Parts: sequence; C-alpha cells; structure tokens
Amino acid sequence: MNFTRWSARLPGTQRRAAARRADRGISTAPPRPDRREDGGREGRGEGSVPAARGDTAEADPAAPARADTAHEGPRPSGERPSGRLPAAPPVEDFPIAEILGRLPALVAVAYGAEHRIAYVNDAYTTAFGPRPIGSRAADTCPELAELGLPPLMDQVLRGGTSRTVKSRKVAAGGSYTATCLPVEIPGTGGGVLVFATDVTGHAESADRLRASERRQREMAVTLQRSLLPQELEQPDDLRIAATYQPGSEDAAVGGDWYDVITLGAGRTALVIGDVMGRGVRAAAVMGQLRTAVRAYARLDLPPHEVLQLLDGLAAEIDASQIATCVYAVHDPNEGRLVYASAGHLPILVRDEDGTVRRAADPTGPPLGTGGWLHSSGSIALPPGSSAVLYTDGLVERRGEDIDEGVASLERALSGADGTPQVVCDRLIRSQGVTADHDDDVAVLVVQHPSRTGPSAELFHNAALDLLGGTEAAPRARAFASGVMASWRFSPELHDLGVLATSELVANSLQHGTPPMRLRLRRTDRRLIIEVTDGDDHLPRRRRAETEDEAGRGISIIATIASSWGSRRTPGGGKAVWCEFALPTRDKT
Repeated sequence: MNFTRWSARLPGTQRRAAARRADRGISTAPPRPDRREDGGREGRGEGSVPAARGDTAEADPAAPARADTAHEGPRPSGERPSGRLPAAPPVEDFPIAEILGRLPALVAVAYGAEHRIAYVNDAYTTAFGPRPIGSRAADTCPELAELGLPPLMDQVLRGGTSRTVKSRKVAAGGSYTATCLPVEIPGTGGGVLVFATDVTGHAESADRLRASERRQREMAVTLQRSLLPQELEQPDDLRIAATYQPGSEDAAVGGDWYDVITLGAGRTALVIGDVMGRGVRAAAVMGQLRTAVRAYARLDLPPHEVLQLLDGLAAEIDASQIATCVYAVHDPNEGRLVYASAGHLPILVRDEDGTVRRAADPTGPPLGTGGWLHSSGSIALPPGSSAVLYTDGLVERRGEDIDEGVASLERALSGADGTPQVVCDRLIRSQGVTADHDDDVAVLVVQHPSRTGPSAELFHNAALDLLGGTEAAPRARAFASGVMASWRFSPELHDLGVLATSELVANSLQHGTPPMRLRLRRTDRRLIIEVTDGDDHLPRRRRAETEDEAGRGISIIATIASSWGSRRTPGGGKAVWCEFALPTRDKT
C-alpha cells in the first residue's frame, strides 16, 4: 500500500471540490494543452483554484474592481493596482502525508476488514516504535487494543461515523484520547485514520485531584465515625441498634449523627441529627453538637429545653451552618416517648400488630436559626412496639416529594420485624440505599420488648402514695421492706434499699410539698427507688458540718447507691431517685 500516492488529497476531497465548482458554474473540464499551469497560467486545471478566487474581473466585467492593496508592496509611480488578490494554492494539492508526519499527535492509518497498517507518523513511531506497513494491527499494534480501539474501528469501517475514546492508559505508559475517522482508500474496502492525543499530564493531574479528594473524604469519614458512639448504651428496658452509612465517593461526607444516653431511674434519651453541610467542617460541627447534647442530657432537662440550649450553641459554633435534630426521652413508667424536634423528620412508631404511627407536631425550625421557643410532644411506645429515628438521606430522593419517601418508609416499617439491627438493615435495603447513594444515612431503631414468662419476672414496679404526716416515713419503710423481700433481694441489698427509701422520703417530707409518691422498680440489672413531690426545688449534695442536725440525707444516698439524681417533672414538681446495681445472685 503506497500511502503517499493517495494521501496527497484527502479521500473524497477531489470529488467534492469539483462539485463545488460545478455549482458555481465553473468548468470542471481538464486543462487544454496550450494553457500554462504555472503562477501566471492562462487557464485552470482540475486542481486549480476557481476563477472566483482571483479572476473576478475577467469572469464578470460589470463587477467593480477591488482596490485591496493592503498586502501589496510599493508600486511605481503612475502604475494602477491590478485589483486582484494573489491566487491561493488549492487545498487538493496540500501534501497531506507531510502534514500528518509533522503533527505532534499520533496518527495511524489502517485499511480493510483486518485493519492492516497503511501508515504511522513520526509521533506514533516515537511513542510505540515502528510498525510494519501491511501488517495486521491486532498482531503488531497492541497499544490500539489497550486503548480499546479495535471495536470502534470496526464500527467506523461499517458505519462511516467517527468514534472517540477519552483518556485511556496504555501499558507502555501514558494516557491518550483517540478518535477514529473513516477514510477512503481505493481498492481496500475503506480505511480508518486513528488520531491520538497524549493527555498524560491532564490524566495525572486528574488522578492527583481524585486522590486528594479521596484522602479528604477518608479523613471526613474517619472523623465522622470517631465522633459517633463506638458502642451504643443498652438500657434495661429497651433494645437498640443504629446504622450509619456515608454517601458514595462522589458525595462528600455529611454531618449525620445519633446517640443513646441513659439518664438514670430507667429513663433513656434518644438523639438523631443532621448538620446541613459536607466534609470535615460538617463532621466537626456535628461532634460539637453531639458532645453538647450529652452534657445537656445530664442535666435531665425536658426535651424542648435541651433543644433551646442547642439552638443558641449551634449559632455560636458556626452561624453559616444549621442542623436538624430530634431529642426524645423514654420513661418505662410512662410507656411513652416525650420528644422535641428542630426541623427534623417525624419519629415513626410501629405497634405490635404492624400499625405505623407518625409523631405529630410540634416541630420547630432547625438549630442555629434562633428566635423560636421549642415545645415538647409525646407518642406512646407500649411493650411490643418499635420507634425509628432517621435522617433525610434515607427518604429523600431527587425529583420526589420527601413525604413520598416517608410514606415509603412507613410501608417498609410495617412489615419489618426481628431484632433492631435486622430492622435497620431491612429499612435501608427497602429504600434502595447502596454504596453509591448520594447522601449520608443514619438510622436508629428502638424496641420496647414485650416480656412474658421468666423474663417478665425480672421486671417489676411498685408504688405508694404518701399522704404526709408523721406516719408517712414508717409506712414508706414498711412498704419498701415488704416489696424488696418479695423480690428476694439479698439481706444486704434489702437493708440498703430500705435506708435509701427512708432518706428520700424524709427529704421530700421536709423540703417538698404534696402530692408525694414513692416508686420502686426492679429490672434485670438494677433496683431503682424514686420519690416525687410537688416542689420544683432540686436538692443538691453539700458538706454537712459536725454540729449540723440536717443536710446529710443526700450525702448518705450518694455514698450507698450506685448513682443518684433529680429532675423537674413535666406537670410541676420534682423527682429524686437513686439506683443500686444488682449482684449476680439477685439477677435470677
């Protein structure tokens, strides 16, 4: 195959040039022998420039002469400008082989169904070495296969349409973007011109950028996971599991978080939130909010007061970022979740029969917006039911209303049973969350199990209304002694429980107001003693001097009990409680 013989003209160019001349009424006949074909030729050959390029005046005497002399040199005095532009060389006569040979891009030409090599330019030879003319590309040009070009060359040969692949690597090193173009090679059934541009520098820059983004994402994920609970607290009365899944590599890590906080006296705080941002900054803000939630939870405040404190803190941390949050408290004595929401999605509760309920308002604006007084609501969580707290990544989809996502989650939850972790996994699968998901997802599942048989014998409640007067303390001690004896506690725990009851009741009688109530509760792990009254003044532990006749009750409680605390009750008044961890022999 003699490439230089046909490459002087691009395939089809001669035919198209003749057609253009015919359209303009210019003769396409071959030149007469008596016409010259040099720079001063009198006629025009097949490869010559049409008369319209330089002979306008001769073709149309009525046409005005052009006086464009910008590119002409000085003329002798009195000489008139010719009014003609110099004739441009015909495109058909350009030395294509020489042009392609000097291109910095890689050029190869193959012909026939077997893609035999017809030509490679100097840049191609420099990059991959010489290629024998007439050899099959599959045998001598492995780089074409590495670029994935043979299927494209087949398509170009069959369909006559160009094809391009972008930034492919070859084994010899380097990355190339290649285009396959159809060319006409007489007697071969057609050919393909491969034009490849070295984009190694761009590819390496893109790789470095992706590696940097990957490192930043890994840092954010590591930070995010380190700020989440490494192990969830497991309250006596609840079974809990949680799942966090970061978004895909194309999506920066967000600020989703969750937490479980035991408050004492059998009560548990459940928290889930979402910082509206991406990357390390969002994760850092999330960590600060989570730490603050745990600190405020220790104050045992109502949920709306916790959110009120968080609202002010979020504005101080970063006024440009806001966060949504739900803070809920479960009290086993009440069988309800008391919650407050700052712009977050509603809690879902599944009853034992599969019915799903949404927690209703109140829902305030997100944290960090300020100027809003949050309030608390409640939803029943009876034995056998489950509650699900989640972030918007689980239910929000582009092009869909978020209520549709919540409704879909409700349907999935209705049929989801099993352990809390199984429910978490089923909900995530039901919503189509995969490793390619474009947003973070956090899910917290809380189950209030329905206990029967031997398990139920480990959970008991007993309560006594205290009417006041001098007989209240003896009655309380007798009641506590009888209850703990029926629960078959050891003599040591029995005596400590009676002493703690006596001190708590005495403190309430002296400093509180009616109504007063004593409540005893045992779980499989602890004994809880709690006294409520109508006064909202919270006791505090203080050092009693030797001559003081009072002030030692709380110190005694703190000394003999595993933990103690106090809180204000929603209807006014307070509750003071203490706990004793059960020895192993008392748990059975």
